[in-house]
Amino acid sequence: MRTALLLAIGAALVAAAPHAARDTSLTIGRLHYDGGGDWYANPSSLPNLLAALRERTTLPVADRERVVTLTGPELWDVPYIYMTDVEMRNLRRYLEQGGFLHADDNYGMDKSFRREIARVFPDHPMVEVPLTHPIYNLVYAFPKGIPKIHEHDGLPAQGFGIFLGDRLVVYYSYQSDLGDGWEDSTVHHDPPALHEAALRMGVNLFTYAVSGTK
Repeated sequence: MRTALLLAIGAALVAAAPHAARDTSLTIGRLHYDGGGDWYANPSSLPNLLAALRERTTLPVADRERVVTLTGPELWDVPYIYMTDVEMRNLRRYLEQGGFLHADDNYGMDKSFRREIARVFPDHPMVEVPLTHPIYNLVYAFPKGIPKIHEHDGLPAQGFGIFLGDRLVVYYSYQSDLGDGWEDSTVHHDPPALHEAALRMGVNLFTYAVSGTK
């Protein structure tokens, strides 16, 4: 199994796979970055997603996330990074080396994310990911696409992506807000069905990132 770096932006998720992890267990890296923003937000979301992965897959997943930076050597020791704002330095290199980025639309980040990802891949525009893609059925089936967790502007949830050849390297979940859905139910008071749907989609995303599926 290849290692991967998964980045969550605003409740985003990224994955890249350049080096082998030193630890025997997989975990999520919470990205510590400069320039403002709440990189430490949603404190219960990542432990909840890791718990779901341990319970529902055979992946060797750790109990807690690990704080990393994009410029530090510890970046390569984790299969999945979580951040709450846009920082793209070194990102294209990670993605070209086998990585995967999932950016989750934390309400209000749409314009900034689209602007920044266009700087990373000016030659590869985002397109809507077809419902037949493995991201929607690898572990759990989502025949209608990504679930809508929070209302935001009342628009339907959509999944957009960037492909390098036949490989999906960027997945942008728009008008969904999976990161908030992963939080403890007492935080946003989401009904159990939405909390479960968010976790299931997260399990699909992480499994896709570390499995090498195309």
